[in-house]
Amino acid sequence: MAAGDIRIETFALGPLETNAYLVMAPDESRAFVIDPGAGPERLLRRVEELGAAVEAIVLTHAHFDHIAGVEAVRRACGCPVYLHDLEADWLTDPRKNGSALWPDVSPPVSAEPAEHALEDGMTLKLIGREFRVIHTPGHSPGSVSLLLGGHLFGGDVLFRMSVGRTDLPGGRTEDLVDSIRNKLYKLPPYTRVYPGHGPQTTIGFEMAHNPYVPALPEQRP
Repeated sequence: MAAGDIRIETFALGPLETNAYLVMAPDESRAFVIDPGAGPERLLRRVEELGAAVEAIVLTHAHFDHIAGVEAVRRACGCPVYLHDLEADWLTDPRKNGSALWPDVSPPVSAEPAEHALEDGMTLKLIGREFRVIHTPGHSPGSVSLLLGGHLFGGDVLFRMSVGRTDLPGGRTEDLVDSIRNKLYKLPPYTRVYPGHGPQTTIGFEMAHNPYVPALPEQRP
């Protein structure tokens, strides 16, 4: 889909249908990948069809379903990986990324360490655009969201009519609620959310209708 001055294609990958995003410049010559899950062959075929130069892999967090395709994409595209330092060792440790805990869902997943660290408030310059990194912990300690104008890639923090689970290692409900109410709900209501699973939503819709983290009265328009 076209989204203002970027183009976005979604690929639901792996047994948990994790949303991987191919984010491209308008002419589709430059791109980066967000959260490549297991079996990224369709995504890689699309990159090849477009002839796009993939500049990076950006991870919203390092649970196994979001990182299982990292090495395949990194090898195919020769691009670096960005991840928050709080989860730096999750890439290399199947216990920490959860794959060792879910043998009925995934084999053990590991990847080489990320080349670059993400930090709250930093500007990530990719495809000729400047994306703002927002640290949004709760689902996991190093979860981040990526913002460009009215487009937010939120990982597993906020879903349509739902939120990320906090019962996995490193999860914390209080942090998740704080991330949503005090960071995401301060964005303009028209901001479109591209989540780690399921359909897109908007900040305004979730402020009005999310049953798990509704907006506070003073936050409502």
